[in-house]
Amino acid sequence: MVLAQLGGSISRAIQQMSNATIIDEKVLNECLNEITRALLQSDVQFKLVRDMQTNIKKIVNLDDLAAGHNKRKIIQQAIFNELCKMLDPGKPSFTPKKGKTSVVMFVGLQGSGKTTTCTKYAYYHQKKGWKPALVCADTFRAGAFDQLKQNATKAKIPFYGSYMESDPVKIAVEGVERFKQENCDLIIVDTSGRHKQEAALFEEMRQVSEATKPDLVIFVMDSSIGQAAFDQAQAFKQSVAVGAVIVTKMDGHAKGGGALSAVAATKSPVIFIGTGEHIDEFEVFDVKPFVSRLLGMGDWSGFMDKIHEVVPMDQQPELLQKLSEGNFTLRIMYEQFQNILKMGPIGQVFSMLPGFSAELMPKGREKESQAKIKRYMTMMDSMTNEELDSSNPKLMNESRMMRIARGSGRHIREVMEMMEEYKRLAKIWSKMKGLKIPKKGEMSALSRNMNAQHMSKVLPPQMLKQIGGMGGLQNLMKQMGSAKDMMGMFGGGEK
Repeated sequence: MVLAQLGGSISRAIQQMSNATIIDEKVLNECLNEITRALLQSDVQFKLVRDMQTNIKKIVNLDDLAAGHNKRKIIQQAIFNELCKMLDPGKPSFTPKKGKTSVVMFVGLQGSGKTTTCTKYAYYHQKKGWKPALVCADTFRAGAFDQLKQNATKAKIPFYGSYMESDPVKIAVEGVERFKQENCDLIIVDTSGRHKQEAALFEEMRQVSEATKPDLVIFVMDSSIGQAAFDQAQAFKQSVAVGAVIVTKMDGHAKGGGALSAVAATKSPVIFIGTGEHIDEFEVFDVKPFVSRLLGMGDWSGFMDKIHEVVPMDQQPELLQKLSEGNFTLRIMYEQFQNILKMGPIGQVFSMLPGFSAELMPKGREKESQAKIKRYMTMMDSMTNEELDSSNPKLMNESRMMRIARGSGRHIREVMEMMEEYKRLAKIWSKMKGLKIPKKGEMSALSRNMNAQHMSKVLPPQMLKQIGGMGGLQNLMKQMGSAKDMMGMFGGGEK
């Protein structure tokens, strides 16, 4: 994953500083030099890195800090804030409103993924209830209209373009007018790819912008562009009023630091990131959770959103009930595997948990883990209801395993491996036995007044011991933000 390497390097630098017995000027400088090196290696512009280092040193004046202050926390917070500042220009971008026609124009370099991103942007808003439409004003690249047509048809989004007309301004104006009459509330104009050396194409982009009068101009940037990002982004900003940035190809192995530079150059926020070539591999970009994940601090709210997305509200109390009984069946394992797959890439979910980083799940291993889960689910599809609902592993004798292996087209060794995984998970699940469940009306009151003391009474003793006792629980709750989130995980948060 792009920037995972950068996140890993910054996390290691902070960790080394935290391990130091005394934090003095030397330790701070070593930590900052390590972070500077990591940022420069990731293609972040030198001036931005230098300014960041200077600002952190201004904030963290070790001589002025009183003896009682937690220097590690102050330094970590300063690094976090400066990285956020680098990614956040401090002003929100234009947000389209449902029912009111908005025109959005996409600009960017050749090959940055503009046409695909236009469809992803339209599809994202379509799912949220907008009525989007696509206009292909790219007459420069052969096959541009065919690509947009194919993508739009697949996503069931209306589109407009022409094989005959060569004037992009005329196509853009006609398309926008047509969709305004059809009451589309989000009209997306795709333009030709260009770079700052092409004066004629930049002039054409200005003309399209003047003719369609877009409410928002989005600069689409390939995460692998490197050090050239700052100059190119600045050239676009000087020609048209760039109001937002979308960074694409974030699933590759590029360094991606150029993305940070583009924000600084355009003074516009990153609003989405493209994380793959499929239409739904498109994420809303939020600065603080992103930097938090980058530093290995996790994104608990993002994780909770994922949980709520995949586990329906009516199933959450049921899941809690099963937890408290401690009976773990193969059917429960099957349902949890389904939820894991719905949550998206395992590495991405991992990086949302405090203490984990995206580096822990390398790209190849992530696919391997997902393939293994799918393999286990195929084997479970060949089981009877009795086998799925039994919590007794002894029921699975050799003849049953042979039958499952034949039915799923797998080797018996793989069925045995799956049963070992089931036993391992059942052991963990059994530790949740005795989890006290508040009654329906009590749940929201409990989540409001919850502190570590209350939480320790709700959790089973062996689980509390595993977390690290009262101190470990307090630290965990600090990382999570609030116990309300934790109760929300089980459907207990306020509706």
